Amino acid sequence: MSIVAWILLIAALLLSTATEIPAQDNAALSKPDAAAPATEKDWKPLFNGKDLKNWKITNFGGEGEVEVGPRGELVIHAGVDLSGITSTRKDLPTTNYEVEFEAQRAKGTDFFVGYTFPVGDTACSLVLGGWGGGVCGISSLDFMDASDNETTSYRDFTRGKWYKVRVRVTDSHLKAWLGKWTIADVERSLYKIDVRFEMEVSKPMGFATYQTVAKVRNARIRTLNADETDAGD
Repeated sequence: MSIVAWILLIAALLLSTATEIPAQDNAALSKPDAAAPATEKDWKPLFNGKDLKNWKITNFGGEGEVEVGPRGELVIHAGVDLSGITSTRKDLPTTNYEVEFEAQRAKGTDFFVGYTFPVGDTACSLVLGGWGGGVCGISSLDFMDASDNETTSYRDFTRGKWYKVRVRVTDSHLKAWLGKWTIADVERSLYKIDVRFEMEVSKPMGFATYQTVAKVRNARIRTLNADETDAGD
């Protein structure tokens, strides 16, 4: 028998005695991450895209108008200083939840996101583009503004460009992302968390701008699943 024939015979014998990985082992190899990803059904919209139901124009004094645009986006017009809206819902979560939205600076040069959100029995604000156009951070931590605490950062924002924002609150932390970048990761127990005095009227949840026209779209909220909370971590 030739060498080639011997090789073919040996290969056939090996294949005939091979065993497959049991089905349960296959499942183990493809086991998903512990934290199951959120599905679309987990999210609830914050706006209906038609009117300001469940929201009211915030009484800052000298505020600009707020309207729903032709594509369902929220349009906050510039005022003398602050302009915005505040949620009137009574069932907002205060921990173990997440909010995401897209926002753009349509006109103006100051903050186009002043997003106030519940954190336990208090609240704080995520600021994007403040203090002349580029400052980002959380207000306030130990009475220090977004311009003067550990979350302070500086970004360039292009007028008319949409930016994706995500905020997550758990029992121990609050976190914020701008696109894929983490811009805040705060351990709640280390700070006195609250809002600047001007933003008191935005509690428990609100969107605000400073002398700037902003647009907000695709704003939605969800409750974190068990694997995403501190207990799951």
